[in-house]
Amino acid sequence: MTLALKSGGRLIAVVGPSGVGKDSVMAGLHSAIPSLHVVRRVITRAPELGGEDYDAVSVSQFEALVEDGAFAVHWGAHGLYYGIPITVNYQLGKGTDCLVNFSRMALAQAAKIFPRFLVLNITAKPETLASRLATRGRETEEEIAKRLAQAEKPLPAGLNVIHLANDGPLSRTVAQGAALLQPASV
Repeated sequence: MTLALKSGGRLIAVVGPSGVGKDSVMAGLHSAIPSLHVVRRVITRAPELGGEDYDAVSVSQFEALVEDGAFAVHWGAHGLYYGIPITVNYQLGKGTDCLVNFSRMALAQAAKIFPRFLVLNITAKPETLASRLATRGRETEEEIAKRLAQAEKPLPAGLNVIHLANDGPLSRTVAQGAALLQPASV
């Protein structure tokens, strides 16, 4: 059973295709807006593969955590399982805005759970994505091709979405993202 929060901070689901720079943008946004809490996900990925800061678990450990109600939201993608710890509700309940790397397939579920749910959709040109995926060295050429083929998947309808392009310098993307997340007062 998942409990929906009645008020509090925003859960800001950061989405975008593999290689778009979600982790870099999130780190930059956290530096620009230190009050943002970056949620640490639980993933069935080997810890030495790097990328984001996450808690690595085995599939059996993940299944046990699901059974124990340890996740506010969880999903599977690309042969891995991902979980957002239920402890995010504590941060949101304090009024803290929380950034979390998310999957497009779990957005509709999360929108039902979190009343102040916002999607930050990060985009980049196909050639930018291909270059970044090849550089990070985590996938084979075939896996990269599959990820690029999924890059244009649409978001579910009816969500509160902010779009942010990440083709240029990271500093520019972060500045634009920070402005979008904290619009100037009138």
